[in-house]
Amino acid sequence: MNPLLSRLQPYPFERLRQLFANITPNPALRPISLGMGEPKHPTPAFIQQAMVEAIVSSPSGLAAYPATAGEPRLREVFAHWLKQRYGLDVNPATQMLPVNGSREALFALTQTIVNTGPAGGNAEQAPIVVCPNPFYQIYEGAALLAGAQPWFVPTDPARNFAQDWDSVPDAVWARTQLLFVCSPGNPTGAVMPLTEWKKLFDLSDRYGFVIASDECYSEIYFRDDLQGGPPLGGMEAATQLGRADFKNLVSFTSLSKRSNVPGMRSGFVAGDAAIMKQFLLYRTYHGSAMSPVVQAASIAAWGDEQHVIENRALYRSKFAQVTPLLAEVLEVALPDAGFYLWAKVKGNDADFARELFTLYNVTVLPGSYLARDSHGANPGEGRIRMALVAETAECVEAALRIVQFVKSRT
Repeated sequence: MNPLLSRLQPYPFERLRQLFANITPNPALRPISLGMGEPKHPTPAFIQQAMVEAIVSSPSGLAAYPATAGEPRLREVFAHWLKQRYGLDVNPATQMLPVNGSREALFALTQTIVNTGPAGGNAEQAPIVVCPNPFYQIYEGAALLAGAQPWFVPTDPARNFAQDWDSVPDAVWARTQLLFVCSPGNPTGAVMPLTEWKKLFDLSDRYGFVIASDECYSEIYFRDDLQGGPPLGGMEAATQLGRADFKNLVSFTSLSKRSNVPGMRSGFVAGDAAIMKQFLLYRTYHGSAMSPVVQAASIAAWGDEQHVIENRALYRSKFAQVTPLLAEVLEVALPDAGFYLWAKVKGNDADFARELFTLYNVTVLPGSYLARDSHGANPGEGRIRMALVAETAECVEAALRIVQFVKSRT
């Protein structure tokens, strides 16, 4: 058995299940979950129809193996979307690939990039993968299973939860092979400004590491004045800084949040052509080709923006109603983007979540479960993450219960 598996930590939702074990929540209140970041808005009918038609009317249907690189038409749609969204000129043949959701791609790219070399099991010489803290746990798991050592960079609440890149020692950067960034961030919703991107690109040039930019929340934002428009993307930042070859940069984009199709497992990666070439080789052996029917539905989804505008409007309305209610009793504010509220609570975050579930049948995720004890602190402690993914009325009801709960504790 692979000994590296023993280094993996339980997923946050497994820890939440254990936290709630043997608890019977208040039966007078129907359960409401703000725990999992799974989109609940309806999937647009035209995307479903495109998938059905691909099964029924395609000459090959499901009777042919798909190409790992995807159909040329699919990659052309990716390129067109990047042009429309970010003003980018990206080669669909050499600088992008379809992926089965950003999660598997984040994991797979790590296996492609990390080179343990002569370090073997020597922890002091092992390659390093730098991650934000708090973070999406796949970053850590992918690093560990590649034989690398994660290094966690804390967020600073005083700077809109920006990562403290300056806290990373030069000796750590020298061993770093991969850096994960998430903008808009999970769970904070913070968007990285151009100045931070410049700092990271300069560090990448100096030390040679690859930047993996997780941008799956890019289309859910609340203000149109962010950076003069929608959230800044990594490839957009690179182009603005004269790096149109996207050297050592790979961006990850997903349909799950944008189009409410998490079950479709569809997204794409784009960036440095040299990395894309090696990533395609890895994926060819890994068996990561996207189903033809998912490709057809993806073409339809990426080619339409009206449903994205409508989806964004739903989130904007929901957050506008929920955030002020919670701000009466918690330290919380509207994020730059994403569909989470990252709130500061009094006392232990796990205790808060357990008591809220017991008394008010509302599930939230303890912030400490999304972070690691690192450099003397866990930046998620004393916070909770609330995913406002359900219908507005349900989220408002949950917020009202949380207000009652907090008032009852004081």
